[in-house]
Amino acid sequence: MPKWVESYVRRVERLNWLIGRATIYMIFAMMGVLFYSSVSKTFFVPALWTLEFAQFLMAAYFLLGGAYSVQLNGHVRMDLLYGRWSERTQSKWDVFTSLFLVGYLVLLLYGSLSSTYYAFEYGERSYSSWRPYMWPVKVTMTVGIVLMLLQAIAQFFKDLAVARGEPLS
Repeated sequence: MPKWVESYVRRVERLNWLIGRATIYMIFAMMGVLFYSSVSKTFFVPALWTLEFAQFLMAAYFLLGGAYSVQLNGHVRMDLLYGRWSERTQSKWDVFTSLFLVGYLVLLLYGSLSSTYYAFEYGERSYSSWRPYMWPVKVTMTVGIVLMLLQAIAQFFKDLAVARGEPLS
């Protein structure tokens, strides 16, 4: 594989590893928000923002951690035939299916960019009683999709290298 491909894969995987490792700790922030919600409902006046904010944190957790999950092969896969194939045959199949994943992610990115632009342009707010601005969630969604797209392309190159008999180091 060309040096620029190896460099691309190395840099994308490093970026997604760093973001993924940082994203792991968002679960503690979400737990803290939900704990505060429970305490405030039991002993004080219920906070209006806690459940929706926890949902925003959960969305960020999944979206920003998705590329890291792909990098670690932590995603779900149908294993009826796949597990019996050689590594090279698996890689050939993965190269083929990666094209569909990349296409899907490009469509998601188009939609998320449109939605993010709308949130900024019109000052979109949630319909809840808390009424937070939606642009932070939409920006996070777009960043997560971009990271997933970059990782899917890196995974495509890695699988292509294995299919060609030249695995990347």
